[in-house]
Amino acid sequence: MKKEWLEYSNEVLEAKKNNQAIVALESTIISHGMPYPQNVQTAKEVEDIIRKNGAVPATIAIINGKIKIGLTDDEIEFLAKSDDIEKASRRDLPFLIAGKKNGATTVAATMICAELAGIEVFVTGGIGGVHREAEQTMDISADLQELAKTSVAVVCAGAKSILDIGLTLEYLETYGVPVVGYGTTSLPAFYTRTSPFEVNFSIDTPKEVAEMIRTKWELGLNGGVVIANPIPEEDALEESYITEIIEKALQEAKEKQILGKNVTPFLLSKVKELTEGTSLVANIALVKNNAEVGSRIAVELNK
Repeated sequence: MKKEWLEYSNEVLEAKKNNQAIVALESTIISHGMPYPQNVQTAKEVEDIIRKNGAVPATIAIINGKIKIGLTDDEIEFLAKSDDIEKASRRDLPFLIAGKKNGATTVAATMICAELAGIEVFVTGGIGGVHREAEQTMDISADLQELAKTSVAVVCAGAKSILDIGLTLEYLETYGVPVVGYGTTSLPAFYTRTSPFEVNFSIDTPKEVAEMIRTKWELGLNGGVVIANPIPEEDALEESYITEIIEKALQEAKEKQILGKNVTPFLLSKVKELTEGTSLVANIALVKNNAEVGSRIAVELNK
């Protein structure tokens, strides 16, 4: 790979030099996942949580065709406010980099860039997955294929509850991706602590999670690990309440014929509107909680 495609922030360069734990963060949450100014505020608070836990944050984005590993405050502000930011997944990276364009990285693209930069742990909100009615639409997030082949551990609050969670788990099983519940046997569903589905394994401490991840890769078993960390109890939404709202949002997306990569941003903003903002509060809380757990795992993995 051409070295000039990757650009590190001073903080990340320093961390690499001193062999400190580094945690990757995505940027679609800033440009497509949350409204301004909550997006900037959350991005900065999440970075601070990672620092407090002894690791170094590396928020990842494509700016002017460069893969930025670690962003300045100005770059975060730019991603949060500009309308000229593509949502970048695996297929979009060559086009954006060759054309010197700007892109906010999804889970899949962040994993690719993190692996290129030698970063082993990535913190996000929720992973993408198999969409409802995928048997007709074939709408399956590229995140799942990325988890199958890219060796980065992803700390998340489970799969987004707008998805078909059962099929998402089946898909991950087919590709040998372990789904680990952090202190839980039930797979969390983003806004809720539980779902009708169980995780593959439940592990209770950052040290044991790190040992499992390290063992997987040392066995030559490439690909990611999903570490599903439930939203804190006080911030969780009621399962039946959020299910009903998601059903309404999905119905509207269908009527408006919203497809492909536009589905998730539409559904999340519709859910926010229908929950009168409580889903956004929950979203922010779960990302911060994932940063807390993810940075501890990264520190253990780095030992």
